[in-house]
Amino acid sequence: QVQVVESGGGLVQVGGSLRLSCVVSGDTIRFKTMNWYRKAPGKQRESVASIQSGLTTNYAASVKGRFIIDRDNAKNSVYLQMNNLKPEDTAVFFCNTAPPLYSWGQGTQVTVVS
Repeated sequence: QVQVVESGGGLVQVGGSLRLSCVVSGDTIRFKTMNWYRKAPGKQRESVASIQSGLTTNYAASVKGRFIIDRDNAKNSVYLQMNNLKPEDTAVFFCNTAPPLYSWGQGTQVTVVS
């Protein structure tokens, strides 16, 4: 059974940084496109960053230039470096394949305060 575990969230001030981590067990992510998604209160879950197996990345317009996605296939892990955080980045962050194939993990809460 595939398990996805996200970590690294927290409470941060506007302009601060966080680095999120995602570890997948039970399957290899090596050949899969992996995304970070987020769900803010009252909003639908949205994709914010994507990394293909060949390391091509794509970002939502709202985070481009501030967030960086990377991966370590040897560790079956995906990361999201988030810089210059804004209050509108407050959300629960999840990782999954693109499109989502795994059961969703619990996510990691990111709260940005001014």
